[in-house]
Amino acid sequence: MSIQSILQALNNLEKMHMSLLSLAQEKTVFIREDNMAAIDQLLKDEQAHLAAINQIERQRQQAVTEYLKEQGRNSSGDATISDVIQTVQSETEKQDLTEAKDRLLHVIHDLKWQNDLNQKLTYQSLQFVNLSLDMVRPQQNAMNYSRNEIEGAKESSARPTFDSEA
Repeated sequence: MSIQSILQALNNLEKMHMSLLSLAQEKTVFIREDNMAAIDQLLKDEQAHLAAINQIERQRQQAVTEYLKEQGRNSSGDATISDVIQTVQSETEKQDLTEAKDRLLHVIHDLKWQNDLNQKLTYQSLQFVNLSLDMVRPQQNAMNYSRNEIEGAKESSARPTFDSEA
């Protein structure tokens, strides 16, 4: 397995994450516009993107594992690009891998930020809906009787009920 197959997998992952980022940015617009039909379609598109990303990630993991085995390194199932970068002898290949890894991490960071924004907007929208419902919905009165209503208010008298002098 060559470094080129690993680089190709990283580039494909970057492209898919960029596409997912553009969907997340569109979702922000649709959340602000309260366009539920468009959001529903975007969620379906996101699911397709996630399936493709998972498939490319499996290919990347397989390529990394095979490369490390070819280099005589004992690799586990969770071998990383950093492991490959440490193994590679060529400075240009190291630089290419490092740049591809950094680009992918940058896109993932942007995607995470955009998803956090969408989550906050959705939460605010939900709070607004709940507030609107609370204003429209009639308030329920207490359906249970309190202890004072059942037993009556206790009247405290200054003199005792039993008069011992009589």
